[in-house]
Amino acid sequence: MIIAIGLLEFNSISQGIKVADIMKKAADIEIIMAQPTCPGKYTVLISGSVSSVNASVKSGVAESGPFLVDHMVIPRIHHQLLSAMNGTTEIGDVNAVGVLEYFSVASAIFGADAAVKAAEINLMQVRLATGLGGKAYVTFSGDVGAVEQALEAGAAANEDNGMLYNKIMISSPDKDLFKTLL
Repeated sequence: MIIAIGLLEFNSISQGIKVADIMKKAADIEIIMAQPTCPGKYTVLISGSVSSVNASVKSGVAESGPFLVDHMVIPRIHHQLLSAMNGTTEIGDVNAVGVLEYFSVASAIFGADAAVKAAEINLMQVRLATGLGGKAYVTFSGDVGAVEQALEAGAAANEDNGMLYNKIMISSPDKDLFKTLL
């Protein structure tokens, strides 16, 4: 079971690769993802104990130089987060849909975790930068009240960094549109 995750996002692929190696050597962590993302960025996502993830991210930030776009640590992630990031979530009923759109991968993950912890929703997908011009977005469903509450929590989680681009709710989505969001 994954307890904590950490992420560093770079505007240099080569620096991202170098720092991923430094992060792995700094603490007992697992690299979940270390890959290029659009547009010419590099993202490193790690997991492990809270102390290991904190130590690894701290060492990565120290070695990032001017290439760091964003970073984050979530000490106790919600169990829905990783399946939504992997696109393996199954949603049965068509309910209201919320969408949070961000300028960075770290902000989207942080916002998704905050949203799902704040309300009784189902994370559908957390799309991370690839094919999105470096942006990321989160989709989720639930009843109208829960979706509104989750939108507010996901937006508030990033209000200090200015990375939220947009948030929307569709109270009664078309069934065909709903299927495209899974």
